[in-house]
Amino acid sequence: MSDKIVSVAIDGPSGAGKSTIARALANELGYVYVDTGALYRTVGYAVLQNGIDPKDAAAVEALLPQIQVTMGYVNGEQRVFLNEQDVSGFIRTPEVSMAASATSAMPPVRQFLFHLQQEMAQKHSVIMDGRDIGTVVLPFATVKIFLTASAEVRAERRFIELQEKGMSVTYEEVLADMKERDYNDSHRATAPLKPAEDAVLVDTSGNTLEEAIARMKEVVQNALKE
Repeated sequence: MSDKIVSVAIDGPSGAGKSTIARALANELGYVYVDTGALYRTVGYAVLQNGIDPKDAAAVEALLPQIQVTMGYVNGEQRVFLNEQDVSGFIRTPEVSMAASATSAMPPVRQFLFHLQQEMAQKHSVIMDGRDIGTVVLPFATVKIFLTASAEVRAERRFIELQEKGMSVTYEEVLADMKERDYNDSHRATAPLKPAEDAVLVDTSGNTLEEAIARMKEVVQNALKE
């Protein structure tokens, strides 16, 4: 790898494994991993904590000046902070997911986090994942990947993840939430979920985690050779 700053944008639907794969890939390549979904989840969490309806755009916008969202690293692991409190362990519930889906469609929320994301990509070689990284946040990214899998496969992965955390949910509930979020993310007016025109499509439906990471690494390395 050269010394130049490299940016890898990974977009895709909820539950596609973006965070897990991107984190592993960043470790292998020595890049900084930026989980933008965690940033939006933190805003969603703040909205719920303040008793605000996530669909009330005016109330959500009024809250933004009162919150500070930052990223840090504890023992090499990325953590997200809300007003200096580590909330990493509270932002992965289905309720927060739906709040994040609703609030992330609002232009003021996207603008609120936009500069933080771009600033990180200007300072470090990054792997950044989300919904609109290659299309909006980092349109000039060195490498763009659209990572996907079937809704059923993604719901199964998320169901197992939530079960391991001791949460009481059914597979059917997770699948319904997944499909609803897919629809909301791809039909919103601001920065809808869609592949960038120059993104490489990677479908991990039939892959193990190791196979998916290897495929992604191959895509990145091939792009950097060009």
